[in-house]
Amino acid sequence: MTINDIARFSGVSKGAVSYALNGRPGVSDATRARILDVADQLGWAPNRTARLLSGSRTDTFGLILGRDPRTLASEPFYMEFVAGMEAELSTRAYALLLQICPDMDSELATYRKWSSEGRVDAAVVVDLRVDDPRAPLLRTLELPAVFVGDPEVTAGFTTVWTDDSAAMDEAVGYLAGLGHTRLARVTGLGDLRHVQLRNAAFEAATAKHGVSGRIVDADFSAEGGRLATRALVEGPDRPTAILFDNDLMAVSALSSLAELGVRVPDEVSVLAWDDSPLCEITHPRLSAMSHNVMGFGAHVGRRLFALLDGAPPSAHLDSTPSLRVRASTAPPPAR
Repeated sequence: MTINDIARFSGVSKGAVSYALNGRPGVSDATRARILDVADQLGWAPNRTARLLSGSRTDTFGLILGRDPRTLASEPFYMEFVAGMEAELSTRAYALLLQICPDMDSELATYRKWSSEGRVDAAVVVDLRVDDPRAPLLRTLELPAVFVGDPEVTAGFTTVWTDDSAAMDEAVGYLAGLGHTRLARVTGLGDLRHVQLRNAAFEAATAKHGVSGRIVDADFSAEGGRLATRALVEGPDRPTAILFDNDLMAVSALSSLAELGVRVPDEVSVLAWDDSPLCEITHPRLSAMSHNVMGFGAHVGRRLFALLDGAPPSAHLDSTPSLRVRASTAPPPAR
């Protein structure tokens, strides 16, 4: 069964059938529905090998994650993000090619391989850096891409981002409003652009609200959160509130504080980022800067399809994480 057969039974041109089957503009909704109905009745399925040989689309998008696989296995963010992408891609029967690379060199080599072999129609680029080498490479390879992060470092590419600076200001303002004057922030990987933006926003917000702020570098892992928490609590000038760059580190902090005999939130308040289901099952339940991570992934999926349909590169604000207060934050202990 070929598209010529579908065109004959539908009473339309071969080009109209191609537009309809590939989800592209060029036919009316009624005509598209009629063509899809005929294709379904005739049992048509795309010949994937022929499409690859002809240089047409692969029905696949690529995503590379440059993180330790052990961290990815336990970090909720990317599981929710990928689930959101998959939900959107499934609407047009697209697949997601996911690859983990241990370093930037191997990631760049993978993009070159994908391009030379025609493996993907477009790529999703995450964990942006300042002077990110992936942007000029993808431009040279002419491989379409959607970047996830700060649009200031992705000129010329479609970008989907969240306003972490505004969210950080809200988080610090909330804790300062409770009466906390000694705050600390436990970060993710320090070379990531969104971590640097949050650091700058934290410093600006603590200065704005007249409170002290300390930044401790970590790596998004549970062990990183545990070690950073111990260093803060056992060191001088113990903070009365700690903000974490993800919920996995915040959950680890609760365990570490319990081992040290430090009560949450009576002695130290804990505030997480991302707000996965983990935050709901801890004791106490974690306050968090919340945003819809699955919706974020689905938004990226929609922008990938828009690229294929000819949309020009542009930046799209997905959301601003907002405060969700639970039991892990409270006023500081009276002196």
